[in-house]
Amino acid sequence: MQDLAELYQAVILDHNRRPRNFSEMENPDHLAVGDNPVCGDHYTVFLRMDGDRIAEATFHGAGCAISKASASVMTSMLKGKTVEEAKELYEHFHHLVTSGEVDEDYLSDLSAFAGVHQFPARIKCATLSWHAALNAAKGSEDDRVTTE
Repeated sequence: MQDLAELYQAVILDHNRRPRNFSEMENPDHLAVGDNPVCGDHYTVFLRMDGDRIAEATFHGAGCAISKASASVMTSMLKGKTVEEAKELYEHFHHLVTSGEVDEDYLSDLSAFAGVHQFPARIKCATLSWHAALNAAKGSEDDRVTTE
């Protein structure tokens, strides 16, 4: 079990140090801001859509290692997904970070966040960019900022 915890920590640290898709997208179709004023995490998620499918996803901003790593993994996983598939993936991720239970059908770098459930205050860190991405996918100006 200790080896698994170390692997998960290594995945989070790697995505924090070398985040994937960390850039401001030029001319995105949709964007939304995720802001957690309690801890200072602040990210903008940019999406380029191809119909109902997320063709490209990037993010930019600053925050703790968990929030940055989560956004990095998320943007990599959302590419090519429909909005409904993205919502389903978020539901699995949310269950993971709130329960620590890993769904074997969704084994990936997301599993690294299983330990977050032990630190309830960090759940918002892990899910902030996901809320922003789902709000961006809606395309509504009213949903462009989230503090969830």
